[in-house]
Amino acid sequence: MSVQSVVLDARQYILLALGVIAGLSAVAALVHAVITRPDAYTAVDAQSKTFWVALLAVANLLIWLFVIGGMSVLVLFLVGVIAVMVYIVDVRVRVDEILKRSWFRKLG
Repeated sequence: MSVQSVVLDARQYILLALGVIAGLSAVAALVHAVITRPDAYTAVDAQSKTFWVALLAVANLLIWLFVIGGMSVLVLFLVGVIAVMVYIVDVRVRVDEILKRSWFRKLG
């Protein structure tokens, strides 16, 4: 085995791991969007529930296509990851705040 093949293999495994982590995050975001009441989105001045569920479903598709297909859909993977990140760090936080629920509670 040459150094080049080891580096290429390592790169592929790292991208696969990042893809799986992004995919699992996307699934969690989609489940959160599906189980959240529709009025919570309008209460926090976000797009509608239908919009977020559809966007996250497409993001899931794009991310998992990357995991299966590899580098050929890298740009689409990044689009899906950005959509999921916007939901997780912005919309989910505001929706959970208004519904008074938390995914992560302080221990102790």
